[in-house]
Amino acid sequence: MNKTQTILNAVFAIAIVVLCILVFAFRANRPAAGETAVIPVSDENRMPVAYLNVDSFLTHYTFAQEAQEKLMSKQEDARLKLNQNLRTLQNEMADFQKKYENNAFLSAERAQSEYQRLQKKQQDLEDLENKLAQDIMMENQKLNIQLADSLQAFLKDFNADGRYQIILSNNAKDNILMAADIYDITDEIVDGMNARRK
Repeated sequence: MNKTQTILNAVFAIAIVVLCILVFAFRANRPAAGETAVIPVSDENRMPVAYLNVDSFLTHYTFAQEAQEKLMSKQEDARLKLNQNLRTLQNEMADFQKKYENNAFLSAERAQSEYQRLQKKQQDLEDLENKLAQDIMMENQKLNIQLADSLQAFLKDFNADGRYQIILSNNAKDNILMAADIYDITDEIVDGMNARRK
């Protein structure tokens, strides 16, 4: 019985020594408080995942730049047209106000008719503003669909070899809070799509 007790005590002693060695080794390799462990990522242990920085993509992809410029030009043209029509209407309303205050209208019916004409012109201008805003919104939506289709078609060819199982999009660090640079394929996508466009 003493022999069994001695063997058990020896096994427990060895287990405690091994446990102490493991704990001290773990503490020595563990990063200090507030630090994070950095695991280097190489091509050999790279996961089949990548991401595209959408903001950078839209900034550097020539089709997106041209589309944005075209849309801005349309918005500026629409604003110019609206401002010119608004200025004309304001001048006509000021003229009406002067005539009305100076009793220049030959009859009340004539004043009422001019007032209704100006009200209709104002309503037409508001309708035009809504139509132009709607047109620009539709144009923007159409361009976004073209961009998405173009990107999807390119990604299909780009990943034909199946090296990526997932390609994520990242807008201003919204979706991916942190990732190694090796997973960012934005430059490859931009260069490839710009070359394909030429």
